[in-house]
Order: sequence, then structure tokens, then C-alpha cells
Amino acid sequence: MNWTISPSDVFAASPIVPVMVINNVADAVPMAKALAAGGITIFEVTLRTDAALDAISAIAQAMPEAMIGAGTIINAQQYDAVVVAGAKFVISPGFSLALLEHAAKGTAPLIPGVSTPSEIITALELGYDHLKFFPAEANGGAPALKAMAAPLPQVRFCPTGGISPSNVAQYMALNCVATVGGSWMLPNEAIVAGDWEKVTELSKQAVALINA
Repeated sequence: MNWTISPSDVFAASPIVPVMVINNVADAVPMAKALAAGGITIFEVTLRTDAALDAISAIAQAMPEAMIGAGTIINAQQYDAVVVAGAKFVISPGFSLALLEHAAKGTAPLIPGVSTPSEIITALELGYDHLKFFPAEANGGAPALKAMAAPLPQVRFCPTGGISPSNVAQYMALNCVATVGGSWMLPNEAIVAGDWEKVTELSKQAVALINA
């Protein structure tokens, strides 16, 4: 791997990776700054909207010190596009062998998504030991992850999907979990209203909850 940063750097950047669905490029920097003011300095902009690539570029330029990344990457072309846009890391909901092999030759670390022991082992064979457990709650939640990770102590996970204040402690209690992905600090009504103070307050609460 010739990555400029390591996957462990990504996981260590924050106890929470906010999943950011940005429909309006103008919201990108205010949203990122609101999260940062609340103690969350890593950003995963999902590639689910037409504004995503421009949003990544805007945050990368406005906040060069931030750990800006891209999510929902499913192929080599998307990987290359987000890296050009400024993404320092890349997250996928799953993986193909072609994507793993391509990213291994790239500059930004890829965090592949997994939900079964076989997928974990396949990722390990290609050098990936920092993985996204997704969708976490739909796949059995913290108990399922604990059971799968037990025979694979060399792997670290970022569970994502259904994580909320009511269950985040269950995941953070697992030795295999380094950080969690979530969006509860980014309620849609606050984003639509441009209520960035609300985002900051929810971010502070989320960080305090995990660090408690």
C-alpha cells in the first residue's frame, strides 16, 4: 500500500465518523465547521448526491487540516474521482475484488464494508484490516460483530448503519471497534433550516456520550 495516511489514522481521528449526505454545495463548509465546533473533525461525504464531489472539494479547500473523506464508493472510477476532489480516505458499503486491488495501488486508504466472516477474511487476504461493519444493526448489531470479530483479533471496525445514542455504547464497548459511523448529529430539519448551532450541540453531546 502506498497510502499517504494509514487506515488507523482515519479511525483515530474521531470517535464518530459523521455520514454527511449533502444536497446543496453551499451547505458543505458550514456543516463541516459545525461538526468541528462540536468536536468531530473527520467527515465522510457520501457519494449519493450530485453535489457530493463539489462538496468534498469545498471542504478540502476551506479546511485543509480536516480529515475529509468520501463514502458510498463502489468502483475504481469513483475512487479516483473522490481522490482528485480532495478526499483523504474512502469508504465503501461493500467491496469488489477490483475495487480492493485498485485502491491498494492508490494514495487514499479504502475502508471496505463487510457483514460476514468470509468477507472479512477476503479483505484481510488483500491487506485490509480496518473495515466498515455495515449495515450494523440490520446484521445483528453489537452482539453479531462481537461474535464475528472474536476469531479475528487483528481487525478493527467502524460499525455504521442504525447507530444512535441508544445503542452506540454497546459498540464502543467492543475491543474491535475503534470508531462508529452515524448521522444522528445531522438531522435533516436542522440542515434544511441552516441551524448549524443545533448540529454543533448534537455533535458535542455525541462526543460526550462516547467519551463518558
